[in-house]
Amino acid sequence: MSTRRAILIAGPTASGKSALALSLAERLGGTVVNADSMQVYRDLRVLTARPTPEEEARVPHLLYGHVDAAENYSTGRWVADASRVLAEVRAAGRLPIFVGGTGLYFRALTRGLSDIPPVPAEVRAKVRGEAEGIATAELHARLAGVDAKTAAGLRPSDRQRLLRALEVFSATGRPLTEWQAKPGKPIIAAEDALAVFLSVEREALWRKIDARFDAMIAAGAIEEVRALMQRKLDPALPAMKAHGVPWLIRHLRGEISLEEAKAGGKADTRRYSKRQETWFRHQLPEFQWIEPERALDHIFSSSRAIA
Repeated sequence: MSTRRAILIAGPTASGKSALALSLAERLGGTVVNADSMQVYRDLRVLTARPTPEEEARVPHLLYGHVDAAENYSTGRWVADASRVLAEVRAAGRLPIFVGGTGLYFRALTRGLSDIPPVPAEVRAKVRGEAEGIATAELHARLAGVDAKTAAGLRPSDRQRLLRALEVFSATGRPLTEWQAKPGKPIIAAEDALAVFLSVEREALWRKIDARFDAMIAAGAIEEVRALMQRKLDPALPAMKAHGVPWLIRHLRGEISLEEAKAGGKADTRRYSKRQETWFRHQLPEFQWIEPERALDHIFSSSRAIA
């Protein structure tokens, strides 16, 4: 097997990516590498549907649960971590299998990450301090006033990315899109990877999302969120906005019923799955869309091309 080859498995949440990656890793001598921005957080094993300890024991799994919820983990940090573990996987003579639903991670993996200068801690603190108590829509308007192009590409409700864009502009005086127009070197050349996106019929996917959320509640998601809530972390942190977390916090505070919290978490997850499909279709058209039930045989039969 050439150590330059890799398998990339993307897809919407609840589409069966992790199970597929595990099966392939067992058949092909692979190591599963996480490419999901929420599964990096150790505090949220249940609610982010991370592989179980039993599954992780079957084949090597890397970059799962290695980040504390108090940290603001970025795509740049993931790229650095992914580069390091990829070298380890190659040195071990195993096949790297990247799996997840975070489009920015896969784009950085195959196209490189823009060389944006690090934002000084004092600038980040100043921007975030000034943003406290300000509605997210107002932050979008502020960004539009100094960086209209970046603002146009961000949802007015995406507080984390709006803050990031404001930090970059404040630190460098240049729009984020200007930095992003100069990508860095890819970690894996697109032609060296077999890349698939698991495509599930929408109604079927939504049923899977709903059933999985119910299963996560039964498996201890409420207790997981209670422990996270007791840490009193900044609600703007990525881990605090994982699907279901804000709703379950409201339930634990007595503001809404469990059924209302479950309905809200499921609805957020369904909307996110639609955004994932749209993003990959437009941003990474080189990914081959395939039904999950066909993916294992397709990739396994294609493994001769990466052997």
